[in-house]
Amino acid sequence: MRARAVIGLTALAVLILLLYMLRDVLLPFVAGIALAYLLDPLADRLERLGLGRLAASLLILALFVVALVVTLLIVVPLAANQVAALITSLPAMVSRLQGILAERAGPLLQKVGGADVLSELQSSVGTLAAQGGAWLLAFLKSIWSGSQALISIASLLVVTPVVAFYILLDWDRMMGKIDGWVPPRQRATVRRLGREIDAAITGFVRGQTLVCVILGTFYAVGLWLVGLNFGVLIGLIAGFLTFIPYVGTLTGFLLSVGVALVQFWPGSDWLHLGLTIGVFLVGQFLEGNIISPKLVGDSVGLHPVWLMFALLAFGSLFGFLGLLLAVPVAASIGVIVRFVLRRYLQSELYHADEPVLLPRREP
Repeated sequence: MRARAVIGLTALAVLILLLYMLRDVLLPFVAGIALAYLLDPLADRLERLGLGRLAASLLILALFVVALVVTLLIVVPLAANQVAALITSLPAMVSRLQGILAERAGPLLQKVGGADVLSELQSSVGTLAAQGGAWLLAFLKSIWSGSQALISIASLLVVTPVVAFYILLDWDRMMGKIDGWVPPRQRATVRRLGREIDAAITGFVRGQTLVCVILGTFYAVGLWLVGLNFGVLIGLIAGFLTFIPYVGTLTGFLLSVGVALVQFWPGSDWLHLGLTIGVFLVGQFLEGNIISPKLVGDSVGLHPVWLMFALLAFGSLFGFLGLLLAVPVAASIGVIVRFVLRRYLQSELYHADEPVLLPRREP
């Protein structure tokens, strides 16, 4: 038993080391496997309708590529124009926010800590915003100018569909092979764990993706109707970051309120400022009470804190590849830990110290 544990831990360590060393090469392959995994139920459904596996795989991937290209052609130019306009307008917005801060909070801050406190706060806000804008601009330039980044993007767009096609075509056969490698006496347990892991991953990824799309569309349309500058961009950012619990709503709220203060404050336009806040209040209510419970549910077993830790940890170690691996790895670890805990609570080790109740002797 100990030898098996040592072999298993050694194999796991070698796998993690290989992932880290090959993280720049593995991205399109991992993305292709993830895409095939998510599209396999649709291929199975088309097979039940009488379509062959080859035809079903070709049809699904062709539709996916067309939908992706159309989405990119619509979203990318719009987002790129708004990002460029936001970077250009950022210095003026920061200056305006400093003026609003001095106008409204200046008297109170001077009473509390004197004039130096106000000047230091204004200087800190200006420095932070300038550094943030410079970092964002440098980051965007590095993405588009770096040859390695361009190669990664090209390989992601070209290699991923090919990998997804072959994996999707052979998915059932591969699962059958892996199932045959499991020792027969452990097969039922491994299959049950596999079903639980599959339910956790698919329930979260598919459900949360729909949540991101719905909320991103809601925020973008709502802020656009309010008339907020860069509203579509802020809505898309908020919807995309909704994948990380609470981060999307908080980020979008802070960005929209900051822009709304600059845009609507000079005329004391409380209506549009209130409508901007109302968009996120309504979105948060819909997400917490209707959208997430219906699409994601509580059965996936991914605690928000555990998910955020997994995303940050894997993202820092493996980059974008880590973000793809974070959710399935976190879901798998959660299922395995719950299984081990169930076995422990049913074991003699847990019940060893319980007193033995002898049957009462009749007088």
